[in-house]
Amino acid sequence: MTISQPAVEQAIQEFLVRVNKAPETLTPDLPLYAEGIGLDSLETAELSAVLEDAFGTDPYSSGDMPQTVGEILAFYDSVVAEA
Repeated sequence: MTISQPAVEQAIQEFLVRVNKAPETLTPDLPLYAEGIGLDSLETAELSAVLEDAFGTDPYSSGDMPQTVGEILAFYDSVVAEA
């Protein structure tokens, strides 16, 4: 499976639309939680599951708690680099 930034961004955007939290623009510096998108703990767990289903791994299972969209993208960049 190829993991590209556009594919990851699309998966995040589709999830955010589904939970009615889609921002006008998805930028790397956009915070995922309180002052940004406003994901709560259940939505964070759902995002983790969506990413796991789509790409076979997710940044949350690595023990890190990404704070921005860019940190999620960087996680997948590192996965691709290690492959």
